[in-house]
Amino acid sequence: MLKLYNTETRTKEEIQLQGDTLTMYTCGPTVYNYAHIGNFRTYVFEDLLRRTIKSFDFPLKQVMNLTDVEDKTIKGAIEAGVPLATYTQTYKDAFFEDLKTLYVEPVEIYSPATDYIPQMITMIEALIEKGFAYQGKDGGVYYRLSAFPSYGRLSHLKLDELQEGASERVSDDEYDKESATDFVLWKSYDAKRDGDIFWESPFGKGRPGWHVECSAMATSLLGPTIDIHVGGVDNIFPHHENEIAQSEGCTGKHFVRHWLHAEHLIVDGKKMSKSLGNFYTLRDLLDKGYTGAEVRYLLLATHYRTQLNFTFEGLEAARQTLTRISDFVHRLRSAAAPTGAAAPIDDARTAFKGALGDDLNISVALAALFDFMKKVNTLIDAGQLTANEATRVLDFLQELNTVLAVLPLEEKELEIPAAITAAFEKRQAARAAKDWAEADKQRDYIHEQGYLIEDSPTGSRVKPL
Repeated sequence: MLKLYNTETRTKEEIQLQGDTLTMYTCGPTVYNYAHIGNFRTYVFEDLLRRTIKSFDFPLKQVMNLTDVEDKTIKGAIEAGVPLATYTQTYKDAFFEDLKTLYVEPVEIYSPATDYIPQMITMIEALIEKGFAYQGKDGGVYYRLSAFPSYGRLSHLKLDELQEGASERVSDDEYDKESATDFVLWKSYDAKRDGDIFWESPFGKGRPGWHVECSAMATSLLGPTIDIHVGGVDNIFPHHENEIAQSEGCTGKHFVRHWLHAEHLIVDGKKMSKSLGNFYTLRDLLDKGYTGAEVRYLLLATHYRTQLNFTFEGLEAARQTLTRISDFVHRLRSAAAPTGAAAPIDDARTAFKGALGDDLNISVALAALFDFMKKVNTLIDAGQLTANEATRVLDFLQELNTVLAVLPLEEKELEIPAAITAAFEKRQAARAAKDWAEADKQRDYIHEQGYLIEDSPTGSRVKPL
C-alpha cells in the first residue's frame, strides 16, 4: 500500500488507480537561468516519488512543464538581443543535462509553455464565457475570484482575508481589475516591456499569465481531473490555488485528487540568496569537486516535508556514505565462502518498501538498507557468505537502486599511482616474510600519500583516504 500526505486534506491517503494509468503533473523550471540546488531538491523528490509509484506497480503518465514564456525569460531574451526560443533553449539544455547528472529519470512528457498557447487562449475564452474572467481596461484578462467561492482550500486561506489584505496593499486606482485579489490570465502587450515577443489572441496582442499555463497544459495532456500534482511549498499559494480556480472554473470538474509539496532548502541555516553568497547551482557544486551522486544523496536523504539544511559538511557526509556502500559492494564481489547462511533479503525488502509506502519515509528506508548491510558484513566477516548468495545481495541492491538511483553498484577500477602500488607490494611481501617493521614502514608511507590499506578476510587493497 502506498500512502502519501495530501496538502489539501492534511492527511495521509492511499493512492488508488482511478483509470488505466496514474496521472501526475509536476511543476518544472522557469528556463531563464541555471536551476539552483533548491529547485533540484524538489526535482529529486519528484523523481523519488515517480520511482516509488512505479515500484508499487502503478502504470504512470507524468508531465513536467517548462516555463519558457514569463517576465524573466522575456527580459533575458530582450537584454541578450536574441529570440525568446534561442534564449530559453540554452537553459532547457542545461536543465536536462543537470537532471542526467542527478540520475533523474525522464518523464513521459515535457511541455514547454510556448507549445500550448492555443490551449491557453481556449481556456481563457471558456472562463470569460462562464463568468469567471473578464477583460480589463488595459486589455488584459483577469480571473474573477469572487466567482470561485472555494478559493483557498489548498492553502487553507480564506478569500475574505485575502481581499482585506490585498485592499490594504493596493488602492483602487492602481489597477484595472475589479478586485485587488483577481489575477491575470492574459497580459496585454506592452512594447517597452515585451519588445517583439507577443501572441495574437481574441483579447488582443499579449501573452498568457504564468498560472494559466499550467492549468491549460495539465488538463490538455492529462484530462480534467489528474491524480497527483506536485511542486514546492512556495507553489501552494498563489500558483496552485490559481490552477484550481482556473481548471475547475473551465471544466466544472475536480482538478486534482492528491497534492504533494516539498519543503524549502536552506543553506547553513539561512535562506539561499546571491546577496548572502550562499546561492549554488548544481554546476557550482560540480566545480567544487562533488559528484552528481553525492548531491543527489544529500537532496534525497531528508524527508520531503522536512526543511533541508544544505551544508558542505552534509555533502562530505554523503560522500562518506556512498564510499561505505561502494566498499560493501567490493566485499560482496570478493565473497566466496564454500558454505554459508542466507542474507536477510526478504526482511530488508519488506522494511524498505514499507517505509517508502508510508509517505516516502526515506530515513527509515535508508536505515533498513544500512541495517541489512551490517548483517551481511557480519556474514562476510564470519566467512559465511557464498558467491551465489553475494550475487543475490547484489541483485537486491540493484532492485533498491531502481528507486534510489544513487547506489554505487558498478565497481570502478581505482587509479593508484605506481609508487603507491610498489609500496603496497613491498608491504605485502614484508608481511609474508613476517618483517613487521618493513610492513609498517610501507603502510605509513602509503597513508602519508593520502591512501590507506584495507585488509579483509578476502584480501587486501589500496584505496584513497
